[in-house]
Amino acid sequence: MIHVLGIETSCDDSCVAVINDKYQVLSNVVSSQTEFHRRFGGIVPEVASRKHLEYLPLVLDQALRDAHLDLENIDLVAVTQGPGLLGSLLMGVCLAKTIALFKDKTFLGVNHLEGHLFAIRLEYPEIQPPFLALIVSGGHTEIIAVRDWGKYRHLGSTRDDAAGEAYDKVSKFLNLGYPGGPIIDRLSEGAQGDRFHFSAGLEDDDTLDFSFSGLKTAVVRHYSSMKEEEKKDEKLIRDLVASFQESVARVLVNKTFKALKIYGFSQIVVGGGVAANRHLRAKMKEEGEKRGVQVFFPSPSFCTDNGAMIAACGLFHWERGRKDSWEMDPDPRLPLTSIE
Repeated sequence: MIHVLGIETSCDDSCVAVINDKYQVLSNVVSSQTEFHRRFGGIVPEVASRKHLEYLPLVLDQALRDAHLDLENIDLVAVTQGPGLLGSLLMGVCLAKTIALFKDKTFLGVNHLEGHLFAIRLEYPEIQPPFLALIVSGGHTEIIAVRDWGKYRHLGSTRDDAAGEAYDKVSKFLNLGYPGGPIIDRLSEGAQGDRFHFSAGLEDDDTLDFSFSGLKTAVVRHYSSMKEEEKKDEKLIRDLVASFQESVARVLVNKTFKALKIYGFSQIVVGGGVAANRHLRAKMKEEGEKRGVQVFFPSPSFCTDNGAMIAACGLFHWERGRKDSWEMDPDPRLPLTSIE
């Protein structure tokens, strides 16, 4: 039995997991830094990298314990090479190289976005390409044509703020807290999402690209124009953020299904941290049922950053003969490329 260790440190979560060559998850440990960044209303890169240095040995130990293995049983170390925050990526790559050096293991770097694509294989091994993928998170909003595992075509992306970034910025301006996605999702439950209408840039254009900066600004301007007593109205604020969330979901759904129609896919896979959003999941599923299209989401724990998805992606490339040399370095702007 082959065992793969996956290390993910692209942002502020320290993640280590172990899977086997059947893509079965033996352990999946995540140490969140949310409490440390909440006071700043967002991620501080220097703090994130230092916390990785502190947490990674503990997370590694727990992942091996949960899998009932030790490093001698590991055949491959897969680590996020990019994209992401340079300091954070460096911590994960250093750990992977250290294990590979002292335990004589093979290691290779994985693209973070491709990892999100492979997250679906951990729970739905029956899903096979071709399919259309929407990767939506705090740093990315991408539509990708997956012709086969390892063969991708980029169809559209955000030209400014990513969807998750827009959530964080709106939440911060309204003093709701951090991270914005889960907070707004919770406040929106049962609220009136059609009370206000906010349009996003490029929403009605033929392009498959996104633009959320204007949508964020529209919400901020509306809030700024409200009277002080209105800003204290809890129901009004909940309706406001629900309307913002409705607008984000509408754009994501419309663009994704527009791409589906153009390129003729019959199934959609959604991944990334924002894919855990309950409203987006419901709207995607609803539209899929209307059109007779299958829409798949990983479980929320596999939507957010995790080491299991990195291990799965690493296993795929390793089985095709790939491994990296000691010269492999983290790349904050690593593009998603295809293997031919």
